[in-house]
Amino acid sequence: MSKLTNMTETAGAGSARQDQHLVSEFIRGDHSAFECLVLRYQDRVFNLCYRLLGSRDEAEDSAQEVFVKVYRHLKGFRFKSSFYTWLHRIVVNTCKNRIKSVEYRSTKTRVSIDSSPENSINAVPDIADQGPMPDNTLEQKQRMERIAKALNSLPPDQKTVVILCDIEGLSYDEIARVTKNRLGTVKSKLSRARLALRNKLEGII
Repeated sequence: MSKLTNMTETAGAGSARQDQHLVSEFIRGDHSAFECLVLRYQDRVFNLCYRLLGSRDEAEDSAQEVFVKVYRHLKGFRFKSSFYTWLHRIVVNTCKNRIKSVEYRSTKTRVSIDSSPENSINAVPDIADQGPMPDNTLEQKQRMERIAKALNSLPPDQKTVVILCDIEGLSYDEIARVTKNRLGTVKSKLSRARLALRNKLEGII
């Protein structure tokens, strides 16, 4: 059994140290370390692609492309940032390029709550929602669809920072590194995005 077997858990406590260990092992030539990284992050990468692109097919293709890029460039990783931040940058850039493509624009679909990766409320950000959940399933579905529609109506750069912050849980500093924006720019985009969502969802959140 590989000595890396216990390193395949999803990101959690101590994950940065585990990531660093796996990356170091891969650089030394242990390709099973890359398999462990894929197992740790494949669901998270797919979910982030899905939220950014709004299409399961596009998300699957983009997630595969992300890991191809990771494999090609991982040996050049210099530990100037965490692997987690570096991976998010690749995901965001891959999806950004996909959105710009003619093929994506011609087949683009919007997020459907029924087809979301988790098929749950976690598919959209918790925008300071302190209200009770509706008891009626149809009412809840309609509510979630309105939230998803509002999220998708944001400019792509604002949508990205909301997803990275309110769903992925990245810090402002991490988002700045992922998006290559100044810290003040990240805060400004996030503030405008949250305000826009609250205005669009008045009475819901």
